[in-house]
Amino acid sequence: MNGAESGSKTVSPDFQSHLADLEAQGLLVRIDRPINKDTELHPLVRCQFIGGIAEDDRRAFLFTNVVDSTGRRYDMPVAVGAFAASPHIYALGIGRAIEDIGADWLNAIKNPIPPVTVTAPPCQEVVIKGDELRRPGGGLAALPVPISTPGFDAAPYLTATLCITADPDSGVRNIGTYRAALKSPNRLGVRMSSRIGGAGGYLHWCKYRDRGERMPCAIVIGAAPVVMYTGPEKLAIDQDELSVAGALAGTAIRTAWGVTVDLEVPADAEIVIEGFIDTHLLEPEGPFGESNGYVALEDFNMSMEVTAITHRRAPVFASMISQVSPSESSVIKKLALEPLFLNHLRDHLSIKSALRVVMHEPLSNLRPIIFVQFANSTPKSEIWRGLQGTAARQADSGKMVIAVSEDIEPEHTDAVMWSLAYRCNPIEDVHIEPYRSGGHSPKSGPAHADSTLLIDATLKYPMAPLALPGREYMERAQALWRELNLPALTPRSPWYGYSLGDWNDIWQGFARNAVAGEWAKNGENTWQRRRGGLTPETPARLVETDKKSDE
Repeated sequence: MNGAESGSKTVSPDFQSHLADLEAQGLLVRIDRPINKDTELHPLVRCQFIGGIAEDDRRAFLFTNVVDSTGRRYDMPVAVGAFAASPHIYALGIGRAIEDIGADWLNAIKNPIPPVTVTAPPCQEVVIKGDELRRPGGGLAALPVPISTPGFDAAPYLTATLCITADPDSGVRNIGTYRAALKSPNRLGVRMSSRIGGAGGYLHWCKYRDRGERMPCAIVIGAAPVVMYTGPEKLAIDQDELSVAGALAGTAIRTAWGVTVDLEVPADAEIVIEGFIDTHLLEPEGPFGESNGYVALEDFNMSMEVTAITHRRAPVFASMISQVSPSESSVIKKLALEPLFLNHLRDHLSIKSALRVVMHEPLSNLRPIIFVQFANSTPKSEIWRGLQGTAARQADSGKMVIAVSEDIEPEHTDAVMWSLAYRCNPIEDVHIEPYRSGGHSPKSGPAHADSTLLIDATLKYPMAPLALPGREYMERAQALWRELNLPALTPRSPWYGYSLGDWNDIWQGFARNAVAGEWAKNGENTWQRRRGGLTPETPARLVETDKKSDE
């Protein structure tokens, strides 16, 4: 992949080229003062996710002076947030505008480009094996691996990973993003999800276990973004992620064979950790802060013996912010998963009235809560088919699915709550379905099957207009606001009033008279329409409609 063109933009051929692009566009913060990877590095970057900083103002960080709690200094810089601290950074890495990402993902999945094999790859300029790998302070211990959740994590963890395994029967490879804990200079504790809808690597592990063989594995650190983005996505189990990455890049990804494992790895990666995973004995792994927002406690997970570490002559170590969302991890998943869900509804289930799918990101980390926006006047049967189809697409996604109408901005949870408050009758519009997988949920407390909550909060009949000034008046007000040099506005929909169907020409005429200063005309009209024998708050149209029918 040599500066491949994608549309009108260039896809970065490797991770360091991407870092240079970020810096050139003012999207990278370089930190040259000493930073402790065990106590300071991830907390510093996390501040931008929990500190009220706008999404577009988040930055990638490059730490050039990394130390640890023992006083050791590392020559290798560490980059965090470089893949997806914000959608803008993700878009730069994938080489297209944010609004084009979804369609291009779908096109790449349908039209993969297989990788090409090369020799003498950059990722193998330095090869560490044997005694050098096992010595104290060497091997994995020589890498500046940060602690993600200081105060809770049991070890430094590899987080920005591409874990490559292959089906021992078919040879089809799988690439997933799984965490890996440092256990010794040549041993890792690897967690590949075993739940329903979990890791493809785990399915390979089961086959190797049945054969009584260890599983070869290569863990890639610092691949080009277009390759890295394929790892967290839930592609079909037999879909080659490197071929999809090639289609995203517009050219074949360069690969090379591992030096100790029979697996192909991205040739232009920064670091590759090769080894074999035991399929007989499991080892306790954790605690570690997970993306569901809770600390994962100790589980028995896979133990990997490292047989080689290869890297560039001057590599950059890549780490990823995960845990409580929003995070780098959630941005990576969100930008591709939402279009895939929408495509499932529109193209596979033929629900053409589905307009958008939005996965709730803050704290809940996308998968449990999903909003589906439908066109107005969508039949009730289609709304429920869309709710059920969303909940069923992926085992760990869609615990709560909420349908809203096209005037509701699904990202704006306050607007969704407004819709729930006034457009949903729980006894009619809420369904609870049993027997759902617990998915990616905290493991504290007793194990039990979960359930699914489906809610239709769409507009079901004409309603009165939204009680805000009309659009032209709010636009004029915002222009005045700017002229007065008042603090910058960031309006969220709904920010102006609009009709929801229950509105007539008489009331529209009243409104025009009022803003024209002719409110007295409205008073003359209502004086002529006085009636006796009524209770206050009797709707005028009910009485006047009855009068017209009598005539």
